[in-house]
Amino acid sequence: MTRLTALLLDLDGTLLDTAPEMAEALNILHREVGIEPLPFNQVRPTVSHGSTGMLNLAFSGVAPTEFERLRARFLDAYRAILGSNTQLFAGFDAVLDHVHRHSLAWGVVTNKPGWLTDPLLQMLNINPTNACIVSGDTVGTRKPHPLPLLHAAGLIAKAPAHCLYVGDAERDIAAGRAAGMKTVVAAWGYLGDSDDPAGWRADGVAAAPVDLVSWLHPSHPPATTP
Repeated sequence: MTRLTALLLDLDGTLLDTAPEMAEALNILHREVGIEPLPFNQVRPTVSHGSTGMLNLAFSGVAPTEFERLRARFLDAYRAILGSNTQLFAGFDAVLDHVHRHSLAWGVVTNKPGWLTDPLLQMLNINPTNACIVSGDTVGTRKPHPLPLLHAAGLIAKAPAHCLYVGDAERDIAAGRAAGMKTVVAAWGYLGDSDDPAGWRADGVAAAPVDLVSWLHPSHPPATTP
């Protein structure tokens, strides 16, 4: 088994639990247009699909120009509360400590735009060392295209085969596979009832963040069957 020396992470639904803020921003918009706010458990599975996926819950039938207006307003509402109710998923302190103690490289590869990604990480005092941050607008294309992941590997000077990419959406696994990386599904993330991680052809599924340590520890390689 190729030794993995870098951990690359999706952001929303993988490293950070951003769903409470994203759901609140969506319901701010709902209240402004006079429709009923949605329950959190209905909104949560859509968060990894970004603003478009979330707005499709209630606005999929509106004209494209109106949809874009609503999307811009949603992003404004989200930016206004950014960082107020977001935190690392439980267990990531231990994972990042392992990364630092073993001098592994790590980073974030997200479809979230940089004008939201960068301040959010700063607010949470996540200042990656020996790491990289690749946002949805960094290289001009987004996941499931592999270019953002290949760009991240270049920034940390690691061959893709030595990188583990973890995400909670099919596009994450597709991008990681296309980039030639090992891939793991974050089962603690924003998976919906219609999601079928077993069909994504990932190298594994992790039930909790701390399970990622076994993928990075050279003396305890994990099973490769999801």
